[in-house]
Amino acid sequence: MDGWLEIGKIVAPQGLNGELRVYPDTDFPERFEVPGKRWLLRPNTTSPEEVELVNGRFLEGKKLYIIQLAGVKYRDQAEKLRGCKLLVPQSDRPQLGEDEYHLLDLLGLPVFIQDGGEFIGTVVDLIAAGNDLLEVQLEKQEGDKETRRQGDKEKIENTKTVLIPFVKDIVPVVDLEAKRIEITPPIGLLEIN
Repeated sequence: MDGWLEIGKIVAPQGLNGELRVYPDTDFPERFEVPGKRWLLRPNTTSPEEVELVNGRFLEGKKLYIIQLAGVKYRDQAEKLRGCKLLVPQSDRPQLGEDEYHLLDLLGLPVFIQDGGEFIGTVVDLIAAGNDLLEVQLEKQEGDKETRRQGDKEKIENTKTVLIPFVKDIVPVVDLEAKRIEITPPIGLLEIN
């Protein structure tokens, strides 16, 4: 949605007192731990509604947050929020340090080999792991022409992606102004995936 950032999705009630389990879609824990305004987008709606985050905590073993919203005091109220998305205004993006990037800024950027400038593909996702991984959809090769003529579903299934460790040695250049990423992949990296 234009103007909004999704920070998480409510997946279930937690206990009997209206607490909610949220899978985070952000690297900023304060989004769930610091009280204040958030916005709730219910399934099949387009207008978020303002809600107040009362408190929250990280549940280590499950890698999710338990939050309490103002006015949600019972499990049945929490159950009605299952599947809702939590949002913040896009203008509420935290300041980043050097060599830190917002995922939305990386999505759709073209990726080039630094030596020679060969275009290899486009960033389609960032996967959180020990080191973050850029998921890059590779440029279609000549042999893919038959796939293009077939139905969209098959075309999507046959799209090849590679995972590139998002570390300075392999991704030395992220130029948001020029809208490009340059990589220096070790031998075989682009063939592994």
